[in-house]
Amino acid sequence: MKTLVYGAYGYTGERIASEALDRGLDVVVAGRNGTKTRGLGIELGVESRVADPGELAPELEDIDAVLNCAGPFTRTAEPVVDACLDTETAYLDITGELPVVEALAERDRDAETAGVPVLPAVGFDVVPTDCLACHLHDRLPGAESLALGVETRADLSRGTLETVLEHAAGGGSIRQNGALESVAVGERTRKIDFGNGPRTGLLAPLADVATAYYTTGVPNIETYVAAPDSAARALRVGQPLLSLLGFRPLRRTLQRAVKALAADPPTQPAERDRVSVWGAVTDGNQTAVSRLETPEPYSLTVDAATTVLERLDGMPELPAGFETPAVALDAEFVLDLDGVEGFHDEALREGERPGLE
Repeated sequence: MKTLVYGAYGYTGERIASEALDRGLDVVVAGRNGTKTRGLGIELGVESRVADPGELAPELEDIDAVLNCAGPFTRTAEPVVDACLDTETAYLDITGELPVVEALAERDRDAETAGVPVLPAVGFDVVPTDCLACHLHDRLPGAESLALGVETRADLSRGTLETVLEHAAGGGSIRQNGALESVAVGERTRKIDFGNGPRTGLLAPLADVATAYYTTGVPNIETYVAAPDSAARALRVGQPLLSLLGFRPLRRTLQRAVKALAADPPTQPAERDRVSVWGAVTDGNQTAVSRLETPEPYSLTVDAATTVLERLDGMPELPAGFETPAVALDAEFVLDLDGVEGFHDEALREGERPGLE
């Protein structure tokens, strides 16, 4: 399977392209910046192609799959998917952006007609959380509510910071009775035990509000990130300031500053950067709680994305339509990744709900 890695000269894209080559995959690097794209192609010893997202279709005639690593994905996913569907090319990406996953779910019928998969979010968010959600649903198939939480101390790349700024003014979302409902980021908190005692979790719009719904069918979903209590207070006070990021010129100025001044994390992260993932489901009578530990987000993204490509390469026939990672590969997929040992399950509890504290 010949794969075009789009946005390959970014922090994560370059690491994925390099790892894919190390695993013997057939890779072409691509991106918008000609100098960076061609330079990376020379460095890795592979073919390079230069195109804007909306002009990618002519570059895909001999390509079997595109792995989109160019964020913010609100700007790139739609035109790259259009190019893939026009050329009957499989589409994958490493987005963690809720609106992008929702938009790609709407392309399910188009992808089925083209006979190719549209498989977003094959990186840190959402592979571990999606597999955990699927695992929890298998433990309690009648679950009506799902809560997921992530605790990490890892630094963010420039691309991730740019994406955070892109969405900061939009607030958050939860899934309520199957529909998306807007809420303020940090509006709710809950105490979550990630395995080392309770911590405060802030309500945050992780992409799992979409992916976990399509994976499990659970109609009520909330997602949290661990943070100090002071962060919750600061978010409540600072909501009016966040709304200023809706002013596009200001947002773009801050994004350019991030690109120029911020530093990417090291490619060899410290052991302390490991991530704890927590989840709970309830059917109204019983509650199931499970946890998962993973390497830091970027290392897991590189491993997960390249492993997904290997899995697809080994399939006699690719799936067609919109897919989530756990549906395309199964709940156990995350356990095959380096540094992920297994699910840690608590015994079922009677009469408890994973509600807010």
